[in-house]
Amino acid sequence: MPVLQDLRYPIGHFTMPASSMAGIRVAHMRTLKLFPERLTSAVTGLKDTQLDTPYREGGWTVRQVVHHLADSHANAYIRMKLALTEDWPTIKPYDEAAWADLSDARWLPVEISLNLIAALHVRWVSLLESMSDEDFRRGYVHPEGGRQNLAQVLALYDWHSRHHTAHILNLRTQMGW
Repeated sequence: MPVLQDLRYPIGHFTMPASSMAGIRVAHMRTLKLFPERLTSAVTGLKDTQLDTPYREGGWTVRQVVHHLADSHANAYIRMKLALTEDWPTIKPYDEAAWADLSDARWLPVEISLNLIAALHVRWVSLLESMSDEDFRRGYVHPEGGRQNLAQVLALYDWHSRHHTAHILNLRTQMGW
């Protein structure tokens, strides 16, 4: 089981940072700013057969991971905007595995989601950089995860970006690509 655990969580499980001070948030924002370039670099040069290789047995393919990232980060951006404009809204979760199994995630070229992620992250980082300390204390209610403030969500998506990029980079190393 330890090998599977390592493949599932190549950078470890998400742990909430002890602090959400401005300097820590800036580091998280930097991760989100650099993420589109890092993800693009991770998949550059991969052929369709490589993109259709799962990063672990029973896991998503590289293609599905890239499309998942576009779906997930788009949802996170919208949820943040809801939290900034409403008083602790309850957000709607979605079935990530079911979304990753839809035809667009299985067959569309990854460039479509890479372009979406690049544009989305310009807007998202711009929004984040404009937010005050008070804004980061706002948040939403996740039906499964409870109350989450925007500083926590920012930390989660810093981790999420690095987590899935590591899946791809680890597979490339493992396969000698």
